[in-house]
Amino acid sequence: MGRRSFLQEERREEPARQGGRGLLNRVGFSLGPNARERAVRDDEHAVSRHWPGPRTVAVVNGKGGAGKTPATVLLSAVFAQYGGAGVLAWDNNQTRGTLGWRTETGAHDRTLLELLPQTQRLLGAQGQSADLAHFVHHQPQEKYDVLRSKPVRLAHENRLRPADVDSIHAIAAKFYRLIIIDSGNDESDPMWLRMIDLADQIVVATTTRDDHAEAGALLLEALEDRDERSARLARESVVIVSQADPKASPAEVTDVIAGYQPLAREVVGIPFDREMVDGHLRLRALAAPTQRSWLSAAAAVARGF
Repeated sequence: MGRRSFLQEERREEPARQGGRGLLNRVGFSLGPNARERAVRDDEHAVSRHWPGPRTVAVVNGKGGAGKTPATVLLSAVFAQYGGAGVLAWDNNQTRGTLGWRTETGAHDRTLLELLPQTQRLLGAQGQSADLAHFVHHQPQEKYDVLRSKPVRLAHENRLRPADVDSIHAIAAKFYRLIIIDSGNDESDPMWLRMIDLADQIVVATTTRDDHAEAGALLLEALEDRDERSARLARESVVIVSQADPKASPAEVTDVIAGYQPLAREVVGIPFDREMVDGHLRLRALAAPTQRSWLSAAAAVARGF
C-alpha cells in the first residue's frame, strides 16, 4: 500500500476581502467569500492565465461606431492588468482607424507602415522585443502596447496586402502572447478577410442601436456560410453589447443580449459610462460596475482559448 503524499492536500480558499465578510475578516474572523466575490475571483483567474503559444482575437462589426475600438482597448487593458505584459492592440483599419486617438502616444508617431519594412530584420535571429519600442506605443498605466494605423492618410494609402497582414501578425506572434485586432468596417477588404483567417477567436462589438446589432448578427451569419473554420469562429464568438445611449432602457439591452445568445458562445452587457464616450480610454477611469463588466467580457474571451 503506497504512502499518501503530504503534497496532495487541497489548497484552502482565501478568506473574503470584500463586503461585510471582508470587514469582519479584518477584525479577526475567517469567513469565505460570497458568491459575488467568488465570481470575480473566477473571472480574474481566467484572464490571468497564460496559455501555450500566442492567441489572436479579432474585434468585428461591419458598422462604424459599434464599439470595436473601445472593446479592443479595454479588453487589452484587462488582460494586461491581470495577466501581465505581452498584450498588443493592433489597428487593422484601412479607413481612418481611431485606436491611436483613444490611447496614449509614445515617444514617436510611427505606425504599422513604418514597421512593415523592418519585418525581415525583426523576424530574424537578431530581432529583439525591445526593438518594437520604435514602432508601438506603450500604455504606461495599463501595460499593453498599441500598433497604430495612420488615419491622416487616404484609405487606399493605408490598404495592406494579405501578405503584409501576415508579416505584421508574424512579428506580433513572435513577441506577444495576446494580439487583439481592431478591424475596419469593410468585410470584403483583403485586410479584413486575412485577419479572420489568422484569428483564434472573434469578438462582435455592438451597441443597443438596431443597425449596429443587426450588422453584427448578419456578420456572424455570413461567417457561418464562408467556410468551416469561419463557421467555428462564429459559433465560438463572444458578443459585447455596450449601452452607448444613456437613455436606453434595461429592456433594450436585455433584448439585444437575448437576440445574440443563439448566435454566440457568450454575450456580455456593458453599462453606459461617460468615460467611454470620448477621449483616451482608461480602464481605471471607468466606474466600478463598468470595470466589472469588462472583466466579465475578458473572462468570456479567455474561456475560449
